[in-house]
Amino acid sequence: MISITIHEQACRGCQMCVDVCPTKVLSFDDDKRLCVVQTPQDCIACLTCSYLCPSGAISHADYHTVKNFYRDLAFGSRMSRFL
Repeated sequence: MISITIHEQACRGCQMCVDVCPTKVLSFDDDKRLCVVQTPQDCIACLTCSYLCPSGAISHADYHTVKNFYRDLAFGSRMSRFL
């Protein structure tokens, strides 16, 4: 199973990761004012939350890396003229 860690000292509580997660793995803890891992078994390892987190507070382990063209910065810069 994929391991997801949210580093509490780094989390700003912006909730961007909660909003972007396609499988709703993350949620917001109102008491702590931090994001927490709610259902790690539902994670599909898209890593969008980790890429999007402005403070780099999210890390993943034990996942298989799949190259996604939309996260390839060199490819993305070439595609920008079409967007």
